[in-house]
Order: sequence, then C-alpha cells, then structure tokens
Amino acid sequence: MAGTITKQAEAYFEALVKALEIPRTRYEQAEKSYKSLGEWLHRDASSVRNLDPDIFVQGSFRLGTVIRPQSEDEQYDVDCACSLKNLNKSDLSQHDLKDMLGDEIKLYRDSKGIKKPVHEGRRCWRLEYSDDAQFHMDIVPCIPNAEGQRLLLEARSLDTTYADTAIAITDNEEAAYDVITDDWPRSNPRGYAEWFKSRMGDVFLRRRQQILAEMRAEGVTASVEDIPTYRVRTPLQSAIMILKRHRDTMFADDPTDKPISIIISSLAAHAYQSEETIGYALLSILNRMEEAIEHDGTKYIIKNPTDALENFADKWEEHPERASAFFEWLTQAREDFSAASRLVEHRRMSAVLADRMGRDLTDQASDTALQPTRPGSPGLVKAAGVASAASAPSVSFADAPRTPKKPDGFA
Repeated sequence: MAGTITKQAEAYFEALVKALEIPRTRYEQAEKSYKSLGEWLHRDASSVRNLDPDIFVQGSFRLGTVIRPQSEDEQYDVDCACSLKNLNKSDLSQHDLKDMLGDEIKLYRDSKGIKKPVHEGRRCWRLEYSDDAQFHMDIVPCIPNAEGQRLLLEARSLDTTYADTAIAITDNEEAAYDVITDDWPRSNPRGYAEWFKSRMGDVFLRRRQQILAEMRAEGVTASVEDIPTYRVRTPLQSAIMILKRHRDTMFADDPTDKPISIIISSLAAHAYQSEETIGYALLSILNRMEEAIEHDGTKYIIKNPTDALENFADKWEEHPERASAFFEWLTQAREDFSAASRLVEHRRMSAVLADRMGRDLTDQASDTALQPTRPGSPGLVKAAGVASAASAPSVSFADAPRTPKKPDGFA
C-alpha cells in the first residue's frame, strides 16, 4: 500500500470512533430487552415453551459495530433471532412459524404496557418501545438448519465449518411461504459472528485478555467468555464504524442505493490484516476492499463466508445502480481518508471530512482528539508497506485492484 498517516491523524481517527460509539448502557439495554423476551417465551403459560425457544442478538450489536444515530429522531435497530429448537421444516410452514411467534410477541407487548403496535416485516416482527427508549427490536423467527446446511454444502464440496449454527428463517415474499417444504431461506448469524471474530485475530484475543485483567484487578470475577464482543474495540470494528457513517452521510438522500452494512462489514473483515491502529487499518482496508468481490462474467459475487451459496451482492444484478453506488462510495472514501491521513491539524481534518461524516461529528472529534506531538514534528507513522515520510503528500490507492477476480468453482 502506498500511503502515510500522521500521528495526529491516528489520534483524530481514534477520537472519531469515540464520538461514534454508543454508550455501553445501550448495549446493556438491548441485552436486557431480548433476554426479557426470552424469559417470557419460557414462562409456564407460553405456547412455545416446549419448543425450546432460543433468542439471541445478531447484526451490528453482536459484532460491536453499532454507531450513534445521526439525529435524535433515529432509533437504534436491535436485530435478534428467535429459534424454536424443537421444530424442523417438516413440522410447519414459514407462515405457521411466524404467526406462532408473533402471537407470543404481541402478548409480551401487552404485558409490558408497550403502546406501539407490533409491526410485521418481511422476515421479522418489530417490537417498538417508547420514544424515550430510542430503539426497536426486530425479531426473526427461525428453526435450526445445521443438518440441511451441511448436506447442501457437502453436495457441492463447499466449506462446512460454520454449518452447525445455521438456521432456516421466514420470508413472507417467498413463493413457498405458506407450504410445508424443505425450501426455506437460510441464514447463520452466529456463524458469521464467529467468522468475524476470527478475522479480528490476535488483536481481539489480546484486547479481550487485557479487559479481563482489568476486571479482575477491580475485584470482578469473570472469564474470557463473559466478555462480549462489543466491549473489545479492535481496529477492524472501529474502521467499519467510520465507514458506515461515511456511507450513511454520502447516501443520506439515496437510501435505496446505499451500500448495505453486511457488504461493508464482510469486505472490511476480508481485507483486514491485523493492523494495530485504527488509521492504518482504515487505509489498508480501503486499499484491499475489492479483493473479496468476484465477477463470473455476468454478475458480481460477494460470498457469505459461512455459506458460499449465498451472494451478498445478489441485488446488484437486478439493480446495477447499486453496484455503481458501491464503487462510487469506495472511491470517495479512499479520497477522503487518504487526504485526512496526511494532515497534522485536527481542524483541517474536520474540514476535509465534514461533508462526508457530518460537521458536528468531525468537530467533536477534533475537540477531543489526543494532543498532537511537539510543535514542528510531522509525526508520520510508518507501518509495513507504507511509504516514507518524505513521500507523505503522494498517498494514493493506485495499487488497489479494479477488476474483481473470477470465482473458483462457483456454480
């Protein structure tokens, strides 16, 4: 990678992530909410108690990449899944499963005095709390699908590493939604979270051990397993948070075409190579972000790392404007962050990024950034593969691949 980042820019990116972070209480609030629903589903009078309901958080709350809403009018979206573990696809239709769980969620809403009605989405039920809570919970009904997923992947000689946590989900736009069939939409949020954790590598393990040591020093009895991913802030998580806000701001007037978070998170995780600082991780990820995008001559392919048969970019074929929007965003992100990384004054960094990150956020970051190095010192950080201080002005992404690779053995 050709590029250099100043120490001041590193400090600024760290401050930017702190400004994007949500309070720990928000994570705790989300955890309390889905556990409360789980307790409801296990109560004596529950119609699904004997089906062994298992509710768990997924998405950005599980990965630790949630960012603050851009305004007080926006809500936190807490994504959950609820698996009825004693059911299988031969027992009922997707519609039956969704209605079964929906009935219990509506009873839970009534029991908690929640005023807003339960809303049915394409794949989930949305439970909306009070305006003061500023968050809602989307619950995806599902059943275990480990055996079916393993057989499906083995038949095509594909990786089955994460098959044990696969689930089958409901989708009311599927043709077989009302029919008892083996043909259900597939997902694997737990497997994806494990893959994501593996991409954080030793950096994640070391930082989690550090948190554990600090907790024990304070007299808290805990094990490594007790520390949730969101408490271990790695450069990969931080870089994704920055990129998501940049995306949100750039596509504020075009929410339909904006790159989806699962694509940004997956490509960033593929590109991450255990960089130790946020700025270096951010620039390196942007430089390599296209490497996991394939093209078979007809369509773009971004494989789900837990299910090689799923293409995260499947909508790009039907909506080529979304592919164009992604590459436009990537080009803009490279320009913006490479420009900011060369600077030594926080206010100038804010000026460069304000239009793409939001003026309030960038000003907050510049106000709270760590103190710069002594006056007159450029403080350039040289990492493996990064240009010398003398070439700092020529930061570029010229070596980034422009043609997605051909998939190997993809059917």
